[in-house]
Amino acid sequence: MKLKSLLATAAMTLGLATTGYAEDKTKVGFVYVGPVGDGGWTYEHDQGRKAVVAEFGDKVETVYVENVAEGPDSERVMTQMALDGADLIFTTSFGYMDPTINVAKKFPNVKFEHATGYKRADNVSTYSARFYEGRAVQGTIAGHMTKTNTIGYIGSFPIPEVIRGINSAYIHAKKVNPDVEFKIVWAFTWFDPAKEADAAKVLIEQGADVILQHTDSTAPQAAAQAAGNVVTFGQASDMAEYGPFPRVSSIIDDWAPYYIARTQAVIDGTWSSVDTWDGIGAGMVGIGEISDAVPADVKAEALALKEALASGEYHAFTGPLNKQDGSAWLADGETADDGTLAGMTFYVEGLDGDIPQ
Repeated sequence: MKLKSLLATAAMTLGLATTGYAEDKTKVGFVYVGPVGDGGWTYEHDQGRKAVVAEFGDKVETVYVENVAEGPDSERVMTQMALDGADLIFTTSFGYMDPTINVAKKFPNVKFEHATGYKRADNVSTYSARFYEGRAVQGTIAGHMTKTNTIGYIGSFPIPEVIRGINSAYIHAKKVNPDVEFKIVWAFTWFDPAKEADAAKVLIEQGADVILQHTDSTAPQAAAQAAGNVVTFGQASDMAEYGPFPRVSSIIDDWAPYYIARTQAVIDGTWSSVDTWDGIGAGMVGIGEISDAVPADVKAEALALKEALASGEYHAFTGPLNKQDGSAWLADGETADDGTLAGMTFYVEGLDGDIPQ
């Protein structure tokens, strides 16, 4: 029991007035892999935190730590949050998975929510978004927009989330442009503007006139803008400051409804361990405004695809599809199951190069 509750109980026992002892606030912590000003992934998670504050006012207190390295240091940060009285802790990067599980064991009365992972416990939930749906829309636009038929992709880490995104973008670019090819550079970072800019420049030098990214800064946007006629897409947030060109659209992560709902569950005492994986239909994945740099017919095609994905009429991974080695994966009309997508460690047929180990 927290100090305020102990004091209030003591006061009531002694017949003292309890005026001034406010009901305990629910304390919600956020652990961020990048800075809140990254303009991408962490920025959007922090927008979700601010939405919690706006929704609950003085019923909650939120705290966050930014730039927390994945690994042992994140475990230290989570432990300190729990010791400081956090009731609910959101850990917002894949590499926080094992540290989250480890700390949760030590603090069974604290609720934990881990983004993009797959390990759960009685007091650990997992949540992610179906970013691959947004990649399908981006791939469609990219396939139409490229003039060199070369699309560059900046990968962060070779985990299933990123591999799914590459595959989805490629499948849909190839559908509208059979001559398209992808060049992939692995940055091995979520947020490092210098590395991201270098990766973009390398891809542009290799002939890419469209750049997709699964890294968090706006550095690739700036590199494309400097290069001239290179198309980009916002990652995680709108990055609209680079519109209407080179940024012609974006994937926007909207965590606010989820963060509000899970905080409410803790307040109500109804929180339970769940796995949430929502996409365009549920609003967790948004498609940023498609700029007028995109031809009207291409924009219409992309928006139609968005609506089909949102309604469930169409699945981004629909056969016939083979794996990179030519082996059969999905038959004509067959769709991928969530288990395969969640553990995806292979490229689809047509992509060149090996996935780093």
